[in-house]
Amino acid sequence: MNLFDVYPLLDITPVKGEGCYMWDKNGTKYLDLYGGHAVISVGHSHPHYIKRLTTQLNQIGFYSNSVQVPQQQELAEKLGQVSGYPDYQLFLVNSGAEANENALKLASFVTGRKKMVAFKKGFHGRTSAAVAVTDNPKIVAPVNETPNAIIIPFNDLALLEEQLKTNEIGGVIIEGIQGVGGIHVPDPEFLNGAEKLCKQYGTLLILDEIQSGYGRSGKFFAHQYSAVKPDLITVAKGMGNGFPVGALLIAPEIKPWHGMLGTTFGGNYLACAASLAVLEIMEDEKLVENAAKIGDYLISKLKNIPGIKEVRGLGLMIGLEFDQQINDIRHVLLKKHHIFTGVSGANTIRLLSPLTLSQEQADVFLEALAATVQ
Repeated sequence: MNLFDVYPLLDITPVKGEGCYMWDKNGTKYLDLYGGHAVISVGHSHPHYIKRLTTQLNQIGFYSNSVQVPQQQELAEKLGQVSGYPDYQLFLVNSGAEANENALKLASFVTGRKKMVAFKKGFHGRTSAAVAVTDNPKIVAPVNETPNAIIIPFNDLALLEEQLKTNEIGGVIIEGIQGVGGIHVPDPEFLNGAEKLCKQYGTLLILDEIQSGYGRSGKFFAHQYSAVKPDLITVAKGMGNGFPVGALLIAPEIKPWHGMLGTTFGGNYLACAASLAVLEIMEDEKLVENAAKIGDYLISKLKNIPGIKEVRGLGLMIGLEFDQQINDIRHVLLKKHHIFTGVSGANTIRLLSPLTLSQEQADVFLEALAATVQ
């Protein structure tokens, strides 16, 4: 049996990781500035993370949500305290797409409405409703096509209000920072205005913090740069540092009923152990603060490198747009300087390093990039 060939794979086979570094099967060491799509939040092979998971696995690894799993409540309390949302409710799932799928479904349940509004260059996942609100026709299969998903220009309050005035919109979904679309930060005025309009028209505001959350932006959630308090917040990626886990944070006024949402694997013992370890490490090592500090440093230095058209982002979620296609730049960074970077479209390099990135490691990248684009 062969693998279903859907990913263009780099000619690299990582076999070991530590902190911000990886080693391939030939022993070559790489600086990881992509973190596997922003997943590696507290660094590769962190000893506390390994200990938490190993200890849990030696006790019990899995049972379904037909029994009480005390670690779920422990995680809910810890996440509420660290994130600044102690009064919210937590629903645990397995991935970002699943988190968004359940958020859209919940918004429809609560409002009784079918339609959702999303934004140009947005990406929310590869499951049914999540695909429908994603602005990428290439991943929308015929079964995903629906008149219930309306996609409008980003940061456009006037057009948003036009849609909300119909009183048919159940939810508005916005990324805290658009990731796949090129690292575009929503205007704080837009987020604040969207929140007011949603309240005015009885629509739920969903903040997709799957890529931009968990300290990535220099705050726990990117939307916390504004005064917005969403009805629903979705998280995944950095939540488990590589263990598959996602979640939906739900405002206290939204009341559940049995059978409303469900999952087999969500909130299992190992997922909770991984998620608790991540929060503990983030607190102990002040990684949100580090993301803000090193992100500011990187962004300020990147703006002085000739050849970069625009630098966008917050914290350690950074987009570098060039006037040219970036394949050659990324190839040189990888093969000559042994630095992993990501991509958003043909012209934008995406940086999503572990939150443990040091200034010395940032300088290694800055020197390599300057040499590559000169």
